Amino acid sequence: MPITSINPATGEKLKDFSAFNDAEIEKRLSRAERAFLRYRRQPFAKRAQLMMTVAPLLHAEKDELARIITLEMGKLFRAATEEVEKCARACRFYAENGERFLEDEAAQTDAARSYVRYESLGPVLAIMPWNFPFWQVFRFAAPALMAGNVGVLKHAANVPQCALAIEKILCRAGFEEGVFQALLIEAKQVEKVIVDPRIKAVTLTGSERAGSEVASTAARQIKKSVLELGGSDPFIVMPSADFESALTTAVKARTINSGQSCIAGKRFLVADEIYDRFLDQFVQHMRALKVGDPFDETTEIGPLATEQILQGVHEQVQKSIAAGAKVLTGGNRIHGPGFFYEPTVLVDVPKESPAYREEVFGPVASVFRVRDAADAVELANDSTFGLGASAWTNDPAEQELFASELETGMVFVNAMVASDPRLPFGGVKRSGFGRELGAAGIREFTNAKTIWIS
Repeated sequence: MPITSINPATGEKLKDFSAFNDAEIEKRLSRAERAFLRYRRQPFAKRAQLMMTVAPLLHAEKDELARIITLEMGKLFRAATEEVEKCARACRFYAENGERFLEDEAAQTDAARSYVRYESLGPVLAIMPWNFPFWQVFRFAAPALMAGNVGVLKHAANVPQCALAIEKILCRAGFEEGVFQALLIEAKQVEKVIVDPRIKAVTLTGSERAGSEVASTAARQIKKSVLELGGSDPFIVMPSADFESALTTAVKARTINSGQSCIAGKRFLVADEIYDRFLDQFVQHMRALKVGDPFDETTEIGPLATEQILQGVHEQVQKSIAAGAKVLTGGNRIHGPGFFYEPTVLVDVPKESPAYREEVFGPVASVFRVRDAADAVELANDSTFGLGASAWTNDPAEQELFASELETGMVFVNAMVASDPRLPFGGVKRSGFGRELGAAGIREFTNAKTIWIS
């Protein structure tokens, strides 16, 4: 079965790729193993030089690379160029800080000298999603390669051209053959790669189901895994918040990447005192958003990435309506070419409905009324997910309450949840485990080796 690239704005096929056969997979895994044995011994300065070379290549070709992103998964073109630039920033960040993050850590013990050394593990398999097809890969690759590991990428089936473009960029930057390779393989071939003894660890960003399968397969082989499995992030607005800032950010938080972001605000918890005003204006803003061609600079929401995703979002909305939720705007696919869905706002969402319990990966917002900050925390935590949370308040006591009591991996106060190379990224509960980015991210795929010298 071919791996097919389809333009989600038109539904037209762009290109077919043949999935690698067993012989090709074997060749690339052998190449990765050989490359690691050489690459791991390169000094940090050499690795940093190579990583620094990637950034200007990304900058120089950002329009061409962004075009590939937009054509393959429908991201607004201006957002795609920003994504490529963010990848360049991550490369520079780890080139400048990787050695410091991994330097030997002295420990005071009874030994004459004792310390912890962070050493690379080997080839790491990265199973990456389509929604940020460059950024998700680079936020793995930049720290992993700076740590001395080599990367093997199994990208989402709908973005094969993105996968090959990333491999080409790293090769042109000077990384030797085998340090980073894309595997064009089908989902059914992934397990065989995970269990291969040359693969030392696995990282996945994706669905709960995929994460559970990958983690269990890796665990049976006693291999390290890092999982980021999405979320149903709360966006809390209290009376003391800057109302206009919270409102405009709420719309952006729900519709960024056409609603296809794991850290998008999905459940909007608004204090009773300002609920009616907020809801009225939020609905107006959502209804006014322009949906259309992602290459058009005036477009605010592009298509969903695939027909299957579009159908899934619509089913979740319709099941929620059948359970008792009310639609204030939207609620339907936009008929015509491409995979477009109306910006949607739901209220009175029952606890047993998909819009309450599941991650809705599209421009669909659920709005809830809460009595106070404590009520907001209780409702926010009533979720199997725990990735991020955005809380809007200028009350110091409420800020501390949200920071300490929200069951998430990240809490952003008076700001939209975002990934930043300088800070750890990841969640708790069914949003996964382990961390990407920051110092924690580069250490995930290392051996923290204790050295004791008497």
